[in-house]
Amino acid sequence: MKGRSFLTLKDFTTEEILALLQLSIDLKAKKKGRGCPAKLEGKLLADKNIVLIFDKSSTRTRCSFEVAAFDEGAQVTFLTNSQMGKKESIEDTAKVLGRLYDGIQYRGFSPEVIREIATHSGVPVWNGLTDDDHPTQVLADVLTAMEHTGKEPKDLKFAYIGDGRNNVSNALMIGAAKLGMEYRIASPKELFPSRSLLEELAPSCKNSGAVITATTSIQEAVQGVDVIYTDVWVSMGEEDQTATRIALLKDYQVTMDVLQASGNPDVLFEHCLPSFHDLNTAVAQQIHDQFGLKELEVTDEVFRSKHSVVFDEAENRMHTIKAVMVATMTGIL
Repeated sequence: MKGRSFLTLKDFTTEEILALLQLSIDLKAKKKGRGCPAKLEGKLLADKNIVLIFDKSSTRTRCSFEVAAFDEGAQVTFLTNSQMGKKESIEDTAKVLGRLYDGIQYRGFSPEVIREIATHSGVPVWNGLTDDDHPTQVLADVLTAMEHTGKEPKDLKFAYIGDGRNNVSNALMIGAAKLGMEYRIASPKELFPSRSLLEELAPSCKNSGAVITATTSIQEAVQGVDVIYTDVWVSMGEEDQTATRIALLKDYQVTMDVLQASGNPDVLFEHCLPSFHDLNTAVAQQIHDQFGLKELEVTDEVFRSKHSVVFDEAENRMHTIKAVMVATMTGIL
């Protein structure tokens, strides 16, 4: 994979994604002091320089890239409020950064921006999130499910409850199609995934044996699954749609009744975070003041329950991102 960008899992084969997951497992073991294959010993990214471009705010993505880079000996520049797209074109900025850095992470809005950076930089470019995709998140989600269930990806069943056409659900759907997973979406019809993406993924599903379905019924979606997943109801940049989303999704909250409806006493709860499960944030308090809601996409009871693996999932962002950087900058797998 040396020299390749990581913009979407659509660009990778099933075998390559499985190899990235295995590399994540090995690099996590290395960091935890449990040993690792000889090829992974030492500082794998020594003398490498990485730039992180953030047009959207971040906690886990920024910290994961920075810690992963530092662990393996790389130097990091955090870049925000640059001249890219203002006084300097995306193409020119990409060409400059490609001369200075060995890898570029971009987190922002339009997928066209990251594709243009990848086209002109000449170095690996990694997608930290765009409006339509979040591929590094999916690696962490799948790794966490593997660790807690002992299952291979092809044997996992995920149910996603909420906005079925946002970037996280899209990314999970792509990952499921590539890895042969069963992926069920429960959402109002207005928020079903795009037909064009489903059609695009159909050949991958046929090859891998994946099953992807969308339904308005939570009961139908969660029956027998290993993981129940949700995300915020209003994505970054869509804050003006808060009232509309609450009206559409108020019946799609993940509660203990939803977990019990799975019929699986060991069902896992995953969330990419941040989560509106209590009133301990300024935004949550504003929503409460306006709409009278103390919780949104998930109840605090579920979030803090034994089923919740959200903080294992958050940690695994770092291990999987490290695997992506190591694989694309060194070729080690």
